[in-house]
Amino acid sequence: MSSVLGKAREGIVPLMKVVRLKGMSILDQLHLEERLLRTSSDNWCLINHGTNSPAIVMGLSGKLSELVETKSVLRDHIPIIRRFTGGGTVVVDNGTIFVTLICNKDAVPNVQPFPRPIMSWSGLLYGKVFEGLADFHLRENDYAFGDRKFGGNAQSITKNRWIHHTSFLWDYQVKNMSYLKLPSKAPKYRLTRDHTDFICRMKEHMPRSEFIERTIKAVGDEFSVSPVSLDSIDIDSVSEYVHTTRLLTEQEIREASILQT
Repeated sequence: MSSVLGKAREGIVPLMKVVRLKGMSILDQLHLEERLLRTSSDNWCLINHGTNSPAIVMGLSGKLSELVETKSVLRDHIPIIRRFTGGGTVVVDNGTIFVTLICNKDAVPNVQPFPRPIMSWSGLLYGKVFEGLADFHLRENDYAFGDRKFGGNAQSITKNRWIHHTSFLWDYQVKNMSYLKLPSKAPKYRLTRDHTDFICRMKEHMPRSEFIERTIKAVGDEFSVSPVSLDSIDIDSVSEYVHTTRLLTEQEIREASILQT
């Protein structure tokens, strides 16, 4: 563990700018993350306490008709976002905690810039956050207590940087989970369990504020942490940036709904 996780023993410890948010819409957050990944040269940790209204977020290559109950989504006017990273489909709301790590490759030199090594590194990082609590595991690409998932991950890797972001189910509404279909490519440990038998609430294991403080501490064990405000981020200089993340149109959702009939 110490060979992969732990501050550099020699040289300068890399700086990590930490931004704490509350209630930022997930679309705005994903736009911010994409800009920071592609236009900034700093390391970033973003922590957002919930998004104000429910939304469904899909991975870059996910097929809408196979992943979402489109008729229910159209009926209830739930927005669907296709993000710039890979990974699966999640429902997010004000009970979700989002944690994003954006790093220069040389800031974590012991981690090869490929999905599995980054995933393993993150599992060790969050292992420190949940140390002594429940039965925390990195299960395939998920964070789980025992065999119940509470954190879903996605990544994007560029030439010199990478992003690893997680949606943590601090709490959730059972109704919202009904918007998701059982994916054909589910993790092996899921078996054939439906969503409510597969996931769990993190609030049953740790208070929200304690999780956030432990996360910042764990990041501080690897980086020199510098808290910054959202207002201090120079967004205007990259306002012309064209995002890959976008809101799906009602027409796209209706077309997917036809495929489900």
